[in-house]
Amino acid sequence: MACTSCSTSDGGAPKGCKNNGTCGTDSCNKLTVFDWLANMSPSNGEAIFDCVEVRFKNGRKEFFRNSEKLTLSIGDIVATVASPGHDIGIVTLTGELVKIQMKKKGVNHESNEVPKIYRKASQKDIDIWSVARDREEPMKVRARELAIQHKLEMKISDIEFQGDGSKATFYYTANDRVDFRLLIKDFAKEFSTRVEMKQVGFRQEAARLGGIGSCGRELCCSTWLTDFRSVNTSAARYQQLSLNPQKLAGQCGKLKCCLNYELDTYMDALKDFPDYDTKLVTEKGDAICQKQDIFKGLMWFAYTNNFANWHVLKIDQVKEIIAENKLKNKVSSLEDFAIEVVSEPEKDFNNAMGQESLTRFDQPKRKKKPNRKRKPNAEGTVVATPAKPQQSNNNSNKPAGGGNPNKNKQNNNNKPNNSNKPKSNDNKPAEPRKPIIITKNENKK
Repeated sequence: MACTSCSTSDGGAPKGCKNNGTCGTDSCNKLTVFDWLANMSPSNGEAIFDCVEVRFKNGRKEFFRNSEKLTLSIGDIVATVASPGHDIGIVTLTGELVKIQMKKKGVNHESNEVPKIYRKASQKDIDIWSVARDREEPMKVRARELAIQHKLEMKISDIEFQGDGSKATFYYTANDRVDFRLLIKDFAKEFSTRVEMKQVGFRQEAARLGGIGSCGRELCCSTWLTDFRSVNTSAARYQQLSLNPQKLAGQCGKLKCCLNYELDTYMDALKDFPDYDTKLVTEKGDAICQKQDIFKGLMWFAYTNNFANWHVLKIDQVKEIIAENKLKNKVSSLEDFAIEVVSEPEKDFNNAMGQESLTRFDQPKRKKKPNRKRKPNAEGTVVATPAKPQQSNNNSNKPAGGGNPNKNKQNNNNKPNNSNKPKSNDNKPAEPRKPIIITKNENKK
């Protein structure tokens, strides 16, 4: 939101602004005017126009008379007349273009009511001005808190201090009339300064604060647009835009001003089109317009008994059918006049580097390692818990690994039940490890 001349270089010093960081607005490109007559001197010894244009905070501009015949150029900081005291601003335009701007704004340059410029601002004036500007942001936060305490339906959008710091102007927006008499008393007591309240519209608020629009550029109202013309939904209808308030509304909450920019072009193109409500009479039935392509000169029609099938016609063909209908003649069908639509091949934007993928920077997912641990199959098994556990060196309470449970049953039937120890298989060769299964001793008395 600032020009390259105001950007800082090494050490934090401004490059070319020459204002030492104390711009009259928060950005130097708000409502700027290019002086294309700057290099031309007045002819026949005419005097230079004695009025100049001065810019204050957030694009506020006023015209002042250079009665002291000061040598002023664009970018000079001057002290101007204010009520009371004086104000500090930056000269934005001089010469004959100021006369054109005053005529455009409806200001009479010959009137004695044009305020005067006192002098060029001194360093002391700039210091007082910069200190007053630093107080604005914390004051705005506190002022909003006081407005909420008074339960007033208003929004304090901006605060502007006068150059000498003697007065603060509070800009606010509200839908209805607000009684802020008690609020002004609290402001004067809290901030110890003279307070002035000024109501602005929602568009003027967006112009003062600035921002980035949906197009990606700075707001037109804060950069070059000075007059706010009325915008209605008919401008969107002529341009065949969807009546979506979220897309048509700007940051101010109103319809975008740019809807009026191309409206005249669309209106000129629509002069050759028949009315949108035109009905074509054919032997197959009546047809109604469904869609228009303004710049290609095409219209889409569909029968009233079959809205699914659309037929594309040129404007000349539609006018020909309308002329036949005026003579009370019916054309055979729309298919005789329709244009064959050729389907365009789909464009593939893949490139050799494969950078069209949106997930090319994502890390690949790691594959889970299979769990190789086998769980013992414990179906149909019962764990035997002897009443008196016996200590043994060869772990006699557990059956040998790899033993057959049926074989154990036969051995227990053939031998007397003197103990619960199964027969050990120490002499057998080593076998792969198997789950240990313990069964009940059926012959136990």
